[in-house]
Amino acid sequence: MNNTNIRRPRGRPRIFDPEQAIGAAQALFHARGYDAVSVADITEALGINPPSFYAAFGSKAGLYERVLTHYAASNAVPLDRLLRDDRPVAECLAAVLDDAARRYAEDPMSAGCLVLEGIRSSDPIARAAACAYHAAAEQTLHRYIAERHPGEAQRLTDFVGTVMSGLSASARRGHGVERLLATARLASTALAHALPA
Repeated sequence: MNNTNIRRPRGRPRIFDPEQAIGAAQALFHARGYDAVSVADITEALGINPPSFYAAFGSKAGLYERVLTHYAASNAVPLDRLLRDDRPVAECLAAVLDDAARRYAEDPMSAGCLVLEGIRSSDPIARAAACAYHAAAEQTLHRYIAERHPGEAQRLTDFVGTVMSGLSASARRGHGVERLLATARLASTALAHALPA
């Protein structure tokens, strides 16, 4: 093979790791909210210039979608692990609320749920991306409840979703883990009443 015919990529080699950049961007979006973070904020935090940013992610919304994927895989409430078939439904839903309370208060600089806060974004693309993840989580909850309590699935899915939204908003307002856990446990009492073992 004639080496002179091999095409080499133009421009300077990428000097940052996109996966590490996603983690840094997640911290920014989580701490400030999508709307309050500018491309300039992101490029400054990542130590790159705007052309490198656009080459890697396409747009701020494109980066946000990748951040949401990363968040769902590593930082979101692990529904697949907590919603167990070998335990009562109310007990598992209580575990979801307990886990949410702890996660939402874990980092005061990035309190709440990135997805739940994202569905309030004024940017339609970012809002749609966050809403898609939120809808997927609700479907997981609904499907799990419906397997054993089909008549209660919708109202309990709505109830758990509403409590989680409230926990996220309260964490953003500065409620610590003890206050959030107290709320989660009060809600769990209602779940146990609605779904007696």
